[in-house]
Amino acid sequence: MSKQERWSRLLELLAVDGKLDVEEAAVSVAVSPATIRRDLDELAEQRLLVRTRGGAIAHGVSYELPMRYKSSRRVSEKQRVATAVADLLGEGDVVGLNGGTTTTEVARALVLRAGGGRPAERGEGTAGPTYTVVTNSLNIASELAVRPQFKIVVTGGVARPQTYELVGPLTEGVLNQVVLDVAVLGVDGVDPRLGVMTHHEDEAGISRLFAERARKVVLATDSSKVGRRAFARICGLDRIDVLVTDSGLAPETAARFTEAGVEVICV
Repeated sequence: MSKQERWSRLLELLAVDGKLDVEEAAVSVAVSPATIRRDLDELAEQRLLVRTRGGAIAHGVSYELPMRYKSSRRVSEKQRVATAVADLLGEGDVVGLNGGTTTTEVARALVLRAGGGRPAERGEGTAGPTYTVVTNSLNIASELAVRPQFKIVVTGGVARPQTYELVGPLTEGVLNQVVLDVAVLGVDGVDPRLGVMTHHEDEAGISRLFAERARKVVLATDSSKVGRRAFARICGLDRIDVLVTDSGLAPETAARFTEAGVEVICV
């Protein structure tokens, strides 16, 4: 198991329980306790967790969000999807991320892909950023803002307390002034006929604008969302270039997306 895979597994365990014990984590990941201690120290330096005596606890705002962000359902699938999405992004890309559990994992995968990197301190971070990330998600912005490899553009707008996403005319105003290389969208439903959907119309409008401002649109979702309907339509499949999902996607469903011109990546 590589270090990145090990870190992803540790963060997955942390998302489920909210805390980690060194000895138990060592058994789960099948490495020595000394290796786990080093991993936890490095993850703590990146502010992905907080070290405690004998282990670690979840860190900061991303673990004190509403239930949508606390959910431990399909964590492994979302992390695999996130890693695959990060692999599609090139150094220097301007990346748009809307809010959601999967796009939050994409942000974390980008941190690992960019070499981890310690949070910026006074006098650090003089080198240019590896990625520019434009987001309307408060928790994604808070996780990436301290990292010198990232230039973070936060849209502004009115915060939805249920999801920590910024919406409204102020959000639209910023997005209308930027151009994205890639937009990565997390969604609540996607259907080969109806297109891409979410539960709230104001969030749908912002996600639609992300797609319109991007040269390439990547849909990042676990397979449980495929075939599911939601209230507000974001866009049709003609706006989507790539669907990244887990291996639970039925082959016949994947074929329908392919026929619609969408590249399908199952991980």
